[in-house]
Amino acid sequence: MTAHPAAARPHSLSPRALALAGWCAFLVAGALFLHLAWNVASHDPIVIVDAEVAGWLHRHASPPVTTAMLVITHANSTVAMTAWTAIFAAILARKKEWYWLMSVILAVGGGLLLNLAIKAAYARERPHFEDPFLTLDSFSFPSGHTAGATVFYGVLAAFMVSRSYGPRRRAAWVAAAGLAVALVAFSRIYLGAHYLSDVLAAACSSTAWLVLSLATVRSVVHRRMGTRA
Repeated sequence: MTAHPAAARPHSLSPRALALAGWCAFLVAGALFLHLAWNVASHDPIVIVDAEVAGWLHRHASPPVTTAMLVITHANSTVAMTAWTAIFAAILARKKEWYWLMSVILAVGGGLLLNLAIKAAYARERPHFEDPFLTLDSFSFPSGHTAGATVFYGVLAAFMVSRSYGPRRRAAWVAAAGLAVALVAFSRIYLGAHYLSDVLAAACSSTAWLVLSLATVRSVVHRRMGTRA
């Protein structure tokens, strides 16, 4: 029995379309981050919105939701994300997926370092409540949990898209990654660890970094292949 050619491998993705989509995402995410950062630094009305959203969520918290949010936030902490990244990297190394291994290391490692640098630059205090769910001493802007989730689930989705058949399955991977990031971001606001602008800025800056990381590794690989040819 002869296998159908279409079933032999995933349909190829247009490099030009991927590059266009990636750089559009980079520009939009970067512009949104700069807008949020400027508003936070200049104490524009977004700061009032931040306080209102944080206060409303804290007043309407319920034990079951709080428990679920704690599980989500701890499963995506810096320590946990480092572990997930190490596991993913080990799987890629075993499969000899060197391009994707470099992408994971650059995207996640660089993304977390970038987030720390931005935190130090803005030094924004975290939300304060009389009965907090979490007590943290580090700075608030932007959210480290959201940043880590964005780069990790983003590069994981990119890998799975490259290995999937059909647009529906690829769209499902992208949607799943987006949902995971959204849940992590919401957990940080709900638990009073961050403001709304903190998680939005983290998602934007990390999306821009993710695109830059994937493009950089792809460029290096293509250059090496061209040199060997």
